[in-house]
Amino acid sequence: MCFTSQFWDLTVTGLAIGAVYALIALGYTLVYGVLQLINFAHSEVFMLGAFGSVFALRPLVGDVRPSGATSVVLVVVGLLVGGAVGGLAAFVLERTAYRPLRRRNAPKLAYLISAIGASLFMVNIAGKEFGRLSVNMPTVFTDGTVFSVFGADVKTKQLVLAGAAVVLLVLLDRLVNGTRLGQGIRAVAQDAETASLMGVDINRVITQTFVIGGVLGGAAGFLYGSAFDVQNTMGFIPGVKAFTAAVLGGIGNVRGAVLGGVLLGLVENYGVACADSAYRDVIAFSILVLVLLVRPSGILGERLGRSA
Repeated sequence: MCFTSQFWDLTVTGLAIGAVYALIALGYTLVYGVLQLINFAHSEVFMLGAFGSVFALRPLVGDVRPSGATSVVLVVVGLLVGGAVGGLAAFVLERTAYRPLRRRNAPKLAYLISAIGASLFMVNIAGKEFGRLSVNMPTVFTDGTVFSVFGADVKTKQLVLAGAAVVLLVLLDRLVNGTRLGQGIRAVAQDAETASLMGVDINRVITQTFVIGGVLGGAAGFLYGSAFDVQNTMGFIPGVKAFTAAVLGGIGNVRGAVLGGVLLGLVENYGVACADSAYRDVIAFSILVLVLLVRPSGILGERLGRSA
């Protein structure tokens, strides 16, 4: 096969970027679970989280190149700030672009238009305030080979991306499956009307779900920005790929989003080994079309109950 000689290198890189896709995809799948709507402004929540990390880390890092324990602290700060900015952006988005429509029992199309409008607003306000040129995330760790797996070098950057993403994914899984808040989210996703009759505050659960998705998206913005450039339009391509991952795994299914993100990262990498790297995005979008044609519910997808 065309990628045989690079198989393990491609696998390591694919797992790292796939974990980031999974983090972003969870924002889509959580909101879809409770509202059965796609939050198309989630990619801009991801972008704002990246910018928040940039501005928080610049004065902390300065002109030095951190290492050791300092790098760990800075990575944690980047994740916390990115997550906080993403969560705040998602909270404002829910209150301004979604809740007024729910109160008026607006048609589904109105939510779509509102989300697209909010997305365009955030892209352009970020471009106006932060500039439209790419900026670099401050270097918070020294990249280099840490160890090898079957001859493939595993670098610090890949470990940070995958390791931080895995920790956040595990925490979310415990939150959804082992806490009262998680019970509320799952109840609303299964049947919002019945959950309301059982005393669940639907509006509060929806807001909390948006914030959780925003925190994950903002943290993913920091991780993505540490590997690539940060720009006001940076959310579009990763956002669509994360949506593809959510659909691939089963939209509305948390573990499906994780599976879809990892699979997409791997397939992308394997695909560019057999074709020009310019086809990376084409491969991802082709997967989206294929999944929608062959199995619209995704790998782990299931029929959802009544939406909120």
